Amino acid sequence: MLKPKIAEPDAVLFDLGERPLRELNTTLQNLAPDTNATAWIVRNPRGAHAVAVGLTAPVAVSIDGHVGYYCAGMNGGAHVTIHGNAGTGVAENMMSGFVHVRGDASQSAGATAHGGLLVIDGNASARCGISMKGVDIVVKGSVGHMSAFMAQSGHLVVLGDAGDALGDSLYEAKIFVRGTVASLGADCEEKPMTTADELKLAELLDRAGIAANGAGFRLYGSARTLYHFHVDNAGAY
Repeated sequence: MLKPKIAEPDAVLFDLGERPLRELNTTLQNLAPDTNATAWIVRNPRGAHAVAVGLTAPVAVSIDGHVGYYCAGMNGGAHVTIHGNAGTGVAENMMSGFVHVRGDASQSAGATAHGGLLVIDGNASARCGISMKGVDIVVKGSVGHMSAFMAQSGHLVVLGDAGDALGDSLYEAKIFVRGTVASLGADCEEKPMTTADELKLAELLDRAGIAANGAGFRLYGSARTLYHFHVDNAGAY
C-alpha cells in the first residue's frame, strides 16, 4: 500500500529556492542506512533535473512540485513521492524502492530499471518501461507509443489505454492493459491469463494503492520468435 504524505513536523525541510540541488543530493546520498533523518520534504523543485538521484538509504522523500529529467534515478531503497509532474526518465535505472508520481510522467519512465515499484497517477508518455529489467510499473492513466520496448523482465500495468507498438521486441516482461491497445509491436502478442497472472496483477494493484480487481485486464507477452536471429524474420528486427 502507498505510504501517507509526510507530516511536516516529522520531516527535514530542504528548500531548493534557497539552497543548491547539489547540496540536497550530496546530503541524501551520504545518509547512513541507520540514519534518524528518515523523512524529507523538498520545496520549490521548479522543474529541476536529477532531483533525489542515487539514494541508497531507506528514507522517504516528498517533493512538492514538478521535476525535470531523471528524478529518483538509480534509486536504491528510498521512497520518493513527486507531488507534481515528472520529466523524462523518472526512476531511470532504479534498483529497489518506491517512486510515486502524483501527476503525469514524460517519456521513458522507469527506463532500464532493475527493481522496485514505480506508480504514476496520471498518464505516461512514449516508451514507458523501455528496456525494463525487473521493475514493476503501474500507470493509472494511459501510456504512449512503444511502451515496454525491449522490456526484459518485470511488469507494466496500465489502467488506461496503450499507444502504438506496445511491447515491441519484448523479452520476458509481462504487460497488463485494461483499456484499448492501438497496436502491438514486433513479437508481442496477447496471452491467456493464468491464475498466477491474476494473483500477480492483484498484488501490484494493491501495492499501488488501487482498490480494484483484475477484471477487464488483458495480458500481453512475447511470442518468442525473435529470441534468435533467423533470416526469415529479418524485416521484424
